[in-house]
Order: sequence, then C-alpha cells, then structure tokens
Amino acid sequence: MTNKQIKYGEAIQEIEQILGQIEQEELDVDDLTSKVQRVSELLTICRNKLRTTEQEVEKIMKNIESE
Repeated sequence: MTNKQIKYGEAIQEIEQILGQIEQEELDVDDLTSKVQRVSELLTICRNKLRTTEQEVEKIMKNIESE
C-alpha cells in the first residue's frame, strides 16, 4: 500500500504498533532508524489528511452559511 492510499486510521494503527515495539524494546537497534523514519512519514500523512479534511469542512460550512 502506498502512502497516498493509506487511510488515516491505518496510519495511526501502524504508528501505535511501532511505538509499542519501541516502548517494549522489541526493535533491534539496526531497525530503529527505519521505524522512526516510517513514523515520521505516517505523521506527515496524518497531518496532511487532517488539513485537507479541515479545509473541506470549512468549505462545506461556508456553503451552508451562504444558502
């Protein structure tokens, strides 16, 4: 699944899974950098999805108010 196709809930779930592995010290030091990088990518995806949703909701609200 590419980053563009991942849903917000799936991204959050993957972030939580990775953070759980880090907290439980289940990750090998060699994998830590790639996992932290993945969390960074997922956070960016979530942030962008939230911004897009906020903009769409604002647009809908303006349309409702103008009617």
